[in-house]
Amino acid sequence: MPDRALSTPLDDSFERYLQDKGKGRGGDGGNYRRNAARELKRFAEWAAGDRGDNDWTGIVPNDVDREPTFDDLDERVFREYARHLGGNRGLKQNTVQTYYRYISAWCGWCVNEGYLEAHYAQRASAMAPLPEDDGRKPGDQQAWTSEQRHALTRHVDERARDAVEVYTTLPEDTDPLDKQRARYEALKAARDRALVFVLAYTAVRVGELLRDPNDPRRRGVRWEDLSLDDGSMDVYRKKQQWDAASLPDPVISPLRSYWKLMEPPTERWPVFPTFDQRTLAELVQEELAERGERPEAITERREEYARDLLLALDENIRPPSITTDGARSILQRLSETAEIDIDHPKHDYLAPHGGRRGMGEVLVRAFGYTVAARYLDNSEEMVRERYSHIEAGELGDVATEALNEIEPRTQG
Repeated sequence: MPDRALSTPLDDSFERYLQDKGKGRGGDGGNYRRNAARELKRFAEWAAGDRGDNDWTGIVPNDVDREPTFDDLDERVFREYARHLGGNRGLKQNTVQTYYRYISAWCGWCVNEGYLEAHYAQRASAMAPLPEDDGRKPGDQQAWTSEQRHALTRHVDERARDAVEVYTTLPEDTDPLDKQRARYEALKAARDRALVFVLAYTAVRVGELLRDPNDPRRRGVRWEDLSLDDGSMDVYRKKQQWDAASLPDPVISPLRSYWKLMEPPTERWPVFPTFDQRTLAELVQEELAERGERPEAITERREEYARDLLLALDENIRPPSITTDGARSILQRLSETAEIDIDHPKHDYLAPHGGRRGMGEVLVRAFGYTVAARYLDNSEEMVRERYSHIEAGELGDVATEALNEIEPRTQG
């Protein structure tokens, strides 16, 4: 191996690695890239002695004044880092495993690229301090129960019906701005209802439905992606390709009434646009300025509207979709106002992935693993693993029935 590679600082390899692992043009997007960048930064700081215990000075010999290079890496370094991750940071065992895998993947890439001569991170001695993985993904176990799903959908349905009724029954002589405010509240309630119903019944991943700032290909579904007559919706799947997802009957009515209320100027409008006032204010001002409007005229135009969203609708200024984090904030707010009883170690609200898992429970119990796998866009093997508790319960019932049939009953 060239001495030049061994003397290369560790962080000189990070950007190339992240580009290779990133998504989109130039490898600049994707959740994996973001998470890997975070863990590589932590590893580099630890290697330099900036994130260890008080007596930790890093992997460079004490009598040498330079930053860590590949020449400093061996299996003992990765063993020490595994011990550091599993030490006193309060991380769950699965999280420790996940963080280490990011560093291990980078190490394997470095071998292929000629920075290292061996995959030290995968050696048994390096991985020995890691805690055992119990097979669960941290934070990915919540599933909406039937009671929770019905409580949340009933709550958002009532809110939307009330808001729409207020707007549509206003007297004709209502002040225009007051009428706009009522329409805005109706639109917001209708959007929230449609979002909740889609998350509750389609089992579509929230990252396939909404905008991901770290992946430019995930811009959020648009009205052109929906076919309400056919009951389908085109989404960009986790497997990196477009595919049709089902829109079951409970979802159609909320989406259709929401579309009629919004009347989007084009089919390219997002189904779930952001309602963030700061974002919309900046967007409207920038777009009108690009169209040649003077600042004074823009101010006057905005003053004619109670909200910039309504101006954007009239002027066909397309806003961005809400983000996946935005959906979580919406569900936190709605879970609280609906006063839903939630008992979960990580989430005190109905999280988006819980809607998908809850629908998976329903499908497995009703139609089995094969049908559920098709609906969830997963392999049957993965669905069996995720919902193994259902099969275990069913086998327990079979065992009980067998015992009742074969074992002689003791007489009292």
